Amino acid sequence: MAKLVSKVYGDALFDEAMEKGLLSEWYDEVRALRTIFVENSDLVQFLNHPQIIKEEKVKVVETVFAERLSESLLGFLVIVIEKGRQNDLLAICDYFIDRVKEYKKIGVVAVVSAVELSDEQKKRVEEKILQTTSFVSLEISYSVDEALLGGLKIRIGDRVVDSSIRSRLEELKRDLMKLQLA
Repeated sequence: MAKLVSKVYGDALFDEAMEKGLLSEWYDEVRALRTIFVENSDLVQFLNHPQIIKEEKVKVVETVFAERLSESLLGFLVIVIEKGRQNDLLAICDYFIDRVKEYKKIGVVAVVSAVELSDEQKKRVEEKILQTTSFVSLEISYSVDEALLGGLKIRIGDRVVDSSIRSRLEELKRDLMKLQLA
């Protein structure tokens, strides 16, 4: 049910942003709003508390976000609260952010290497990904996993490209196990 709610509200927000020509601005605002919700558990608990009336929640949200959000986005936030969907605010933000990234062809990539990559290596990885995908820009996170022994493991969405030595050794081991000695 939460996925349906986030899709309905996220699509409505996306369509409104497109219609008003404010997609980039709202994308930045929604990302900031999401960060505020993640970092302020007291605010989330307040908004989700069943014994606090909607009017009180709306008043607090209008006070807190009046100077931080555009009037339209603040109005959207108020509607979500008035409809009793504040539990889904993070999911709505996530859906909207993902939809904008898809529209703007921004790829979210996780690169794992056996050792820390130099800036030049990171640049080559980024260039190669941009050449082999339809993405226009990338949000890349890098991490190190010494167990890979060498090579890279790249995750783009639900696709994984694993060129690590570890996976090649495991593949070789499986192939050798299949061999029957005469």
